[in-house]
Amino acid sequence: MVLGFSIALIVFSLLLMLLVLMHKGKGGGLSDMFGGGMQSSVGGSSVAERNLDRITVVIGLLWFACIIVLGMVMKTNS
Repeated sequence: MVLGFSIALIVFSLLLMLLVLMHKGKGGGLSDMFGGGMQSSVGGSSVAERNLDRITVVIGLLWFACIIVLGMVMKTNS
């Protein structure tokens, strides 16, 4: 059981990193350094960006739940 949740945690971590890196930069900072500052001036966010936000939140919640469950399983096993 610990192995399964550990593998799930690794998969969710990689997915979360990928999803966060896919987001557009929303202003100054490091995103401008890598070309994020060259955006068009079209206002509003697209449907794809909103869906990416939702998917990122869901994966983040699953990642957090996996950490909690893994901690509880490891505590009961010891």
